Amino acid sequence: NTMSDEMTVYQCPHCNGPLHFDSKLQKLKCDSCGSEYTTQEIDDLFSKKNEEAIQESQQLESMGEWDENEKENLRAYNCPACGARLITDASTGATSCPYCGNPTIIPTQKEKAYRPDYIIPFQLKKEDAISKIKDFYKGMPFLPEAFKEENHIEDIKGVYVPFWLYDSRADGHIRAHCTRVHTHREGDYEVTRTSHYLVIRDGNLRFEKVPADGSSKMPDDFMDSIEPYDLSALVPFQLSYLPGYLADRYDVDYKETESRADLRMKNSTLDELRSTIIGYTSVLPEDEHVQLQPGNVSYALLPVWLLSTKYHDKTYLFAMNGQTGKMIADNMPKDAKKIVLTFV
Repeated sequence: NTMSDEMTVYQCPHCNGPLHFDSKLQKLKCDSCGSEYTTQEIDDLFSKKNEEAIQESQQLESMGEWDENEKENLRAYNCPACGARLITDASTGATSCPYCGNPTIIPTQKEKAYRPDYIIPFQLKKEDAISKIKDFYKGMPFLPEAFKEENHIEDIKGVYVPFWLYDSRADGHIRAHCTRVHTHREGDYEVTRTSHYLVIRDGNLRFEKVPADGSSKMPDDFMDSIEPYDLSALVPFQLSYLPGYLADRYDVDYKETESRADLRMKNSTLDELRSTIIGYTSVLPEDEHVQLQPGNVSYALLPVWLLSTKYHDKTYLFAMNGQTGKMIADNMPKDAKKIVLTFV
């Protein structure tokens, strides 16, 4: 673009105020804070922003919208107690919230959201989850009866939890100070010889579909505990997988969970590089860093069995991986009367 004198062309990187070209300075100047930039500096900055915008659109290119037929067969609900946002198919009734146990969840108009790319269908049935809970409770003699009631356990719900899946390439570098210590005897003396080495490792790894959950209602430590999922079982999403189950609609954007996935990839990359440094007495890392080149982001629904129980105004959660059966539960309360009676 040709710049005429005093023409506003961009926003200031420092304060977002309008920039204009100052013909005397032959620079771009901010009307608000007075910062000055060469045209090359601004061109480079906004060129980078444009590339990031293009990259972002490429990352999300696989995500589509619900088609009209799917919209007609979807039902949406909100929980007024904890704010959970749920969807299911038209044939499945939703009577209570799987996260907080609130008995009243409100039908609502459908909100705009991405259509999932993938889903792992439930592999374990409701009966399997109920059996796991009963076995878990058997080892807790002081558990309040509210947790053991048969009709309550039957209220366990199958929920598809939203996940963002990240592809990326990681370029890692490690520089370490390593030693080898050798001890031997020379006459009456024990001689220790220490050799010092500068060890450098560079390498790259490609990651596909690294998961991070996109639900604020599902505690991160719970999901971390019941992972991993076998992601080779992912299949293209179809609405026909939803009957009988609820799906939690994501309320955490993929940008917000990206840091969790990035951390996993960085740690995995460094672990792989460290594993190649062998045969030394000591290894002292002096520099470790990983550069990530992000790729595609996809959206998937992964199966979880959930049971929430309220006791003395606190909600306790039980969760089980709907594919592998791995489970976790909150620290359960103890019934004081049972403890006293047992002691007596």
